[in-house]
Amino acid sequence: MDADRLQTCQSILKYEFLDATLLQKALTHSSIKTAENPSNERLEFLGDAILGMVISEHLYRAFPEFSEGQLTKVKSVVVSSRALGKTSRALRLEDSISVGKGIAVRRAIPRSLLANVFEAIVAAIYLDRGVDAARTFILDHLGGEIEMVLKNQHQKNYKSLLQHFVQKEFGEIPTYRVLEEQGPDHSKTFKVGALVKDREYGVAWGRNKKEAEQRAAKEALRALRGENGQLAEIDDHLPDL
Repeated sequence: MDADRLQTCQSILKYEFLDATLLQKALTHSSIKTAENPSNERLEFLGDAILGMVISEHLYRAFPEFSEGQLTKVKSVVVSSRALGKTSRALRLEDSISVGKGIAVRRAIPRSLLANVFEAIVAAIYLDRGVDAARTFILDHLGGEIEMVLKNQHQKNYKSLLQHFVQKEFGEIPTYRVLEEQGPDHSKTFKVGALVKDREYGVAWGRNKKEAEQRAAKEALRALRGENGQLAEIDDHLPDL
């Protein structure tokens, strides 16, 4: 691979390798490997593990309210072949990959191959400068995918959205307080307030405490996002409870 193509790829990646041969190896498909120029398969193996670790750690720290099942679901989408292939296309990595003639004559390089290259580049960066550099690269390029998954998965879970927003903006967790109850025991309704730093931001009624908390969280999101100068794009329908 010529030096100009390697330099162009580094510019696109926004990462300058100390050892450019690592990048060259990451961009070499098995269809063109030689004894002197091995393929990216071993790097792909290592990169898959690093990618999984970084995304798992990030989700674990960023979303303490998520169950193991929720974390697994988000991670599986973010590190999927679809997501990694899409990211590789956005980085135009197909212009940098070295492949055999059988692949080169196709109209487009397969998504799975592009996903493998992304994993190989993650490993190359890890070997070049360590885990912090790999983590920065991964989150810079997959952070948007994480947000997209969370938006789709939790677009109606206002309590989850509120907690994520409050933790990010204030470093705290919202709390809920039952303010009033009405009706007989078999058919009570509840008035709940959503509080941040002991200040009431949202109040709502519900047929049970869970519904009232979701409604209150929705109102709190609107209020808080308004205070922070953000547009609130919140579904007008109640969440599935």
